[in-house]
Amino acid sequence: MRAAVLIGLGLVCVVAAIGWARSARYRRRFLANVEHDEENPQEDAAYRLAQSAFRKEVQSSFLYFVLAAASFATAASTDIRMPMVFGLAAVPAFMSVLWSRGAVKEARLSRQRFFLEKRAEEALQQEDFAPKAWAARLAPDSLPDVTGFEVGRVYEAGSGLMAGDFFDVYRVGSTRLAAVIGDVRGHGIESSITAFQAKYLLRVFLRQFRDPAQALEELNQQMAEMDRGEEFISMIVVVFDTEAGTIRYASAGHPAGWLWHAREVQPLRATGPLLMLDPGASYFSKEIPLSPDDFVLLYTDGLAEARNGDELFGEERIAMAIRRDPGASPEVLTKALLEEARDFANGMIGDDVAILAVRRS
Repeated sequence: MRAAVLIGLGLVCVVAAIGWARSARYRRRFLANVEHDEENPQEDAAYRLAQSAFRKEVQSSFLYFVLAAASFATAASTDIRMPMVFGLAAVPAFMSVLWSRGAVKEARLSRQRFFLEKRAEEALQQEDFAPKAWAARLAPDSLPDVTGFEVGRVYEAGSGLMAGDFFDVYRVGSTRLAAVIGDVRGHGIESSITAFQAKYLLRVFLRQFRDPAQALEELNQQMAEMDRGEEFISMIVVVFDTEAGTIRYASAGHPAGWLWHAREVQPLRATGPLLMLDPGASYFSKEIPLSPDDFVLLYTDGLAEARNGDELFGEERIAMAIRRDPGASPEVLTKALLEEARDFANGMIGDDVAILAVRRS
């Protein structure tokens, strides 16, 4: 009975030893690929933790091999001194004493590393959320319900992390509705901040000035004084006045918008330079009669500049989409245009695209 128990114990120890030995071998391979920098403890943390894990598994493997050998030797012998073979277990125990001096330090290091990685993960999640949060302010998924008008909009982010395109629809009086779309030429968080500032400053100026050109001049002066280097803004502002029965618009170097009026498609071209180029730049407005079912289609340059090789989607294709079905709802029209541009560019539109359509019902 004694021999059977010892043999069973030995077999279990052999299996355990083999398992720990295989694990130690993989740990050793991993350790060889970790950079070692003794002069920089923070950078060397990964190496030290990997080394600690390797040592512990070598120690465990050695300990179980010794116990297995002692069990088999004791089972095969009647010598009363054979149990002393178990004393060999003192060797891996001594190794543990030597290596355990740094165990507490390694445990603290492991804990610190865990929290650093957790914070890094949280930071990455915040970075991932930031573009979505900015886009929600600059190009919201929903717009306020404006009685007497139908509104459609779509927005698709390009390859950049942060958006510079924006649009807005809001009342500037009981009978006046403003539709705005713009694009900050730049990249990253700075262009998004500029777009945010321009969008909400314009709200203030459109309530101060009935003429959108005056609002653009004031906005240009304020934004140009911020000295944002290479940044500049293209923007078009359309004000529907149901009491006067007119549309008045001004455009700061923005791609041509389109107006469906009197069964014709009319371009709404620039009436002044890009914003932030010259603080003293002048802008003027154009006024057009407003009839029921008239609508305006505005967009950023990502739509017209969608590419198929060297060919651009272009303004004329946008105008043709309006002519094909001028009775389509703004929501349907904007989505159809985006899909058409995607198909044209084989699904690869590199720039941000914002499209806004407003119809007088």
